[in-house]
Amino acid sequence: MAFAELLEYVGSSGRFQISQVISLVLAVICVTPHNLLDNFTAAIPDHRCRLPFLDNATAFPNITRGLGPNALLRVFIPLDKHQKLERCRRYLHPQWQLLELNASVPNASEADTEPCLNGWIYDHSEFTSTIVSEWDMVCDWEFLKPMAQSIFMVGIVIGAAVCGPVSDRFGRKLVLSYCYLQLAITGSCSAFVPNFSLYCCLRFLSAFAVAGIMMNTAILMMEWTKTQAGATMMTISSLGFSFGQPFLAGVAYATRDWFILQLTLSIPFFLFFLHSWWLAESARWLIITGKIDRGLHTLKKVAEMNGKKEARDTLTIETVTSTMREELMVTKTQHSMVDLFRTPELCKRFCCILSVWFAFGFTFYGVALDLQSLGANIFLLQVLFGVIDIPNKMGAFFAMNHLGRRVTQAGSLILAGLCILANTMIPQELQILRVVLAVLGIGFVGSAFSTLAVYSTELFPTVVRMTAIGGSQMTARVGSILGPLVRLLGQFHPLLPMLIYGGVSMISGFLALLLPETLNLPLPDTIQDVKSRGHRMKSAEQAENTVKLTRL
Repeated sequence: MAFAELLEYVGSSGRFQISQVISLVLAVICVTPHNLLDNFTAAIPDHRCRLPFLDNATAFPNITRGLGPNALLRVFIPLDKHQKLERCRRYLHPQWQLLELNASVPNASEADTEPCLNGWIYDHSEFTSTIVSEWDMVCDWEFLKPMAQSIFMVGIVIGAAVCGPVSDRFGRKLVLSYCYLQLAITGSCSAFVPNFSLYCCLRFLSAFAVAGIMMNTAILMMEWTKTQAGATMMTISSLGFSFGQPFLAGVAYATRDWFILQLTLSIPFFLFFLHSWWLAESARWLIITGKIDRGLHTLKKVAEMNGKKEARDTLTIETVTSTMREELMVTKTQHSMVDLFRTPELCKRFCCILSVWFAFGFTFYGVALDLQSLGANIFLLQVLFGVIDIPNKMGAFFAMNHLGRRVTQAGSLILAGLCILANTMIPQELQILRVVLAVLGIGFVGSAFSTLAVYSTELFPTVVRMTAIGGSQMTARVGSILGPLVRLLGQFHPLLPMLIYGGVSMISGFLALLLPETLNLPLPDTIQDVKSRGHRMKSAEQAENTVKLTRL
């Protein structure tokens, strides 16, 4: 905890923090679209069977009989239950009788049909091209789209599991720079791939980098800021995600081509990679891991940027060592995820926070991932999701600072679950009320995420912080993989998926109440800090109980 004294000495909220935060948040805004990219690059356009004599009528005059396109479509393509052209079937034989004026043909709907044997014709009015139209991922091959989404999520799971411990071992800045470069290369190459399999491989590697960027960005912001400003930093970081959603919608609306969209969103990360070498490594991490000379050099650079010339000239290795003597004595050994289970307090924190992260990923991606299923303009919906997210996260910020982290975290999840469960009892006729409840539910899930970004970093000591957050991010992504799959249970009962989403959210909210409050407490640097704080809390509770018994 002594690092807070050093940070105040060199400046905890000066020009250095402002420039570093701006650089990191700009990258968050640009990395957010990669999480939601499939809403546009894998959008499913309207389509129908391709028929040579239908789509090249002049070459088959004997078959087409000089009829116009609409008449030919009626003869060769059946209608679905919504009286729209069937997407995946065609008549086995032409149904010329359907052209008779006001003809009643009771057996037309029972005419023999067959799959599309010659491919599909796509409507390019909304998108010039998508990976769906590029590789014919429709009808019997429509399962390839969710497969691509799942592969991306698996990449984030593995990225979170790997990048956490690696960041604790080799540093936040090094891993962040590498992930910038990996996302730039794999994202750009994804636009040139010749087949779906290679595309999925590159998207997997992109997801790996996305996980590393999101995690290390949050940690660098937290570890260079005083404790009182931690919630502000994490709220700013999560707001980058909110602004990234309308940014994605704007770029997708302007390009309308998955190839150009993929390139546009990936190339900027070459610039972020180059700029990352001017970012400062976490001095907290450098000192705790024994790299005191590098930590001292970084602190002096920060003091100079913040105008603290006296601190720059007087700060020495002896000062740093004496200030953090206790922390340095405890942290000579290497740490791993096993350390998170060695003490009861850390184990409880880790298990509870895992359940909360899982609930976030499970509920959010289960309810709101597929924009096309909502039946509205997906560009407008993407913008609205981002716009609505902003006041929700600002509300969470004020609640965290006034009510505390624990109450805000639990309350957000419980309210989200209540909104989702309430929607299962609203009849379909009250559509406006259903939409309002759905928006409120997603809004509270966004508030839960904003609180999680702050709470997770404050619960764990520096020596295992990235390891803990890596495990948490991995759990959230497991939830994001399982969430959409729960919708398959709707074939047994249409309300079952929503009941599960709401129930999981509420249960995790009650589990969050088991976590300790961290409002206005300094970040712990060692496992001993957590143990000592736990002992003090127990002693305080025992003393309070003793006073109550005495009064009785």
